Amino acid sequence: MKFAYKILIAEDDLDDGEIMLDSFARHPHFTSVEWVKNGREMLDFLADPNNSRPDVILTDINMPIMNGIEALERICANPKFSNIPSFVYSSTLNPVYEVRCMNLGTKGFLIKPLNLRDFDEIPVKIADILQNSQ
Repeated sequence: MKFAYKILIAEDDLDDGEIMLDSFARHPHFTSVEWVKNGREMLDFLADPNNSRPDVILTDINMPIMNGIEALERICANPKFSNIPSFVYSSTLNPVYEVRCMNLGTKGFLIKPLNLRDFDEIPVKIADILQNSQ
């Protein structure tokens, strides 16, 4: 069975965002990749009826305006979007953040890679988790 996912990525760092776009665009299981710069933009994207509903969300935690956890809390509270699988990633492993994310039903907590090559592992990990949970 072939799996194809539309992903929405929230990432405020321009360099990391472009790298993520490239990594997901090259992965065969991701057919559409959308990128927003913070949690507020993520909520606005989801609320806009002109945008295609993502199959999965990946968000950085530490972002300006609205961080990833705050956005996920609002997404989980909305029955229209609460069933979208979500993943978070951050440059540091903060146990408090990890617990909050898991309590929201987040499928995975990933560490932001330190080198360019390891960014390509993020779509692989997410696709594996999604396929194994179906």
